[in-house]
Amino acid sequence: MPVVPQLSVVIPTRNPHPERFRRTLEGLAAQTFEHARWETLLIDNASDQPWDPPPDLVTALPHFRRVVEPQLGLTPARLRGLAEAQGSVIVFVDDDNVLVPDYLVGVARQFESHPGLGAAGGPVLPKFESPPAEWTREFWPLLALRDSGEQSLVCRGGLGVTWPAFAPVGAGLCLRRQAAEPYLRAIANDPRRKLLDRRGAALASGGDNDIVFAALHAGWDVGYFPELSLTHLIPSDRLDPAYLGRLNEAIMRTWVLVLHIHGQCPWPAVRPWTVPLRSARAWLRTRAWTTPANRIRWMGRRGQFRGQGIIHGFETNP
Repeated sequence: MPVVPQLSVVIPTRNPHPERFRRTLEGLAAQTFEHARWETLLIDNASDQPWDPPPDLVTALPHFRRVVEPQLGLTPARLRGLAEAQGSVIVFVDDDNVLVPDYLVGVARQFESHPGLGAAGGPVLPKFESPPAEWTREFWPLLALRDSGEQSLVCRGGLGVTWPAFAPVGAGLCLRRQAAEPYLRAIANDPRRKLLDRRGAALASGGDNDIVFAALHAGWDVGYFPELSLTHLIPSDRLDPAYLGRLNEAIMRTWVLVLHIHGQCPWPAVRPWTVPLRSARAWLRTRAWTTPANRIRWMGRRGQFRGQGIIHGFETNP
């Protein structure tokens, strides 16, 4: 009888960069967790052209399966991964993440010792392709970089619990299968939630927050554990001011939507026709024309206003 794996590593990818993707797979191949206890699922999300993962690494990964998800978008890819995974805990790994060798050992230990733990993550540290300008440091969190220190942190779940600052991001997100059920039910009943994540060139980035919020409000604990550390490989173009601006706008827009969906949005809905006026006023207040940093900050404000305009539509057309 086949052994059911304890962990399922799910890698959503679309047109992966060969070198960065190889380093991701090398990091998985170097895991010290015994092979019989985990599986590897590669979710190929509507790639533009045929490609194959490195054969030498495929053979080094336990129970490797490649699944093609034709519907474009990170949310369909994650949903397909959840449907295909056999493990009781799912570990989402982006195609530019390199896990420390004991990452999966740490995942198994934390979820075994914390029966109420629903979602977890740890430090996401950068490996820049080229040295970044110091002024960009303010915007590194937009690239899913975070480090909440050397102490484990746990937020107890419950209805109406506020968002913990150390909540996991999509890179390295560990999710107990049972804790995924509230999210799966919610997204089945509300298709608008499928618009919260990246789709092609769009930079929306709220799907991981939606998953964690759903688990937290269903009573599952959310944790940060320093041993769950990974490196995020960041190409030079991710630090381009134009890219950071687009990213900040998209993140703020979807963050407003996520907070609204979960009843915690501090900003009121606004009529969509007022968004350009609010954005113009913010342009002046932030002096967006003076420095790249000010323009990026302004684009975040514009994203917030656009989110407020969208939730006005949610309220008038539920």
